[in-house]
Amino acid sequence: MIKKLKEKWGITSNFQLFIICVVFAITGSVSAIISGPVIDYLFEGLNINKYLKFILQLVIIMPIYQVLLLFFGFIFFQYNFFLQFVKKFLSFFGFGFLFRN
Repeated sequence: MIKKLKEKWGITSNFQLFIICVVFAITGSVSAIISGPVIDYLFEGLNINKYLKFILQLVIIMPIYQVLLLFFGFIFFQYNFFLQFVKKFLSFFGFGFLFRN
């Protein structure tokens, strides 16, 4: 399974795979921690139901997650890998035009 993942991602060493997993873990944790306060701050004073709040949280946190992914990828010297990952992710959601030359 690890061999397939390394081939799919185009990486060569187990250490690089470990660092990439660490970056995903840190980014996910940080985005989960900050998502609640960010939503509370943006919609302070508005009375919105929990379902709408959940949907807004997903929509607002998505770009924050992408930025955090690039930031932590840069810190852990894996910026190029995560830049390609973010490009693929955003292209999947129709934002590929942001990266055209």
